[in-house]
Amino acid sequence: MRSKSISPKFFLFFLMGLTAMATNAQQVEWLSWEEAVAKAESDANPKKIFIDVYTDWCGWCKKMDKDTFQNAEVAAYMSQNFYMVKLDGEGKEPIEYRGKTFKFVPSGRRGYHEFAAALMQGRMSYPTVIFLDEKQQMLSPVPGYQKPDPFLKIAKYFGDNIYKEKDWKTYDGESK
Repeated sequence: MRSKSISPKFFLFFLMGLTAMATNAQQVEWLSWEEAVAKAESDANPKKIFIDVYTDWCGWCKKMDKDTFQNAEVAAYMSQNFYMVKLDGEGKEPIEYRGKTFKFVPSGRRGYHEFAAALMQGRMSYPTVIFLDEKQQMLSPVPGYQKPDPFLKIAKYFGDNIYKEKDWKTYDGESK
């Protein structure tokens, strides 16, 4: 019985296919708030922190997860430039931040988490994404569903430190 050998062309195409699948399957590594803060405080060159504030019942949150955060270009950029945090706006676990303990507050049918409310500056709208600098200082909350291209433009505004040189209106107008 003779064994068949794999042709070099087949092997090359096989590797190219695997590479393409790996590129398309780029995933964001979501961290807890505590994990992101620990990394920011221990890494020699800390990244900024990005927080996706969502709820389990929010359809637009799920759509943004699927359409935007799973986009290969978005996932690659975000993973390279930010510690990525998922924060349930109605989470029940206490969160420590700057010496204060934020807790769940029962209110209405569902309630809310004080930390989410503080980050969203009291505007409880889902989804809302939050950008913090390397020292965990607020850069900006951005409410609402964002498609991949507009989201990436916003992310680069903060991730590439453009916000330090230009206001959003100038930056947004230049790229149209």
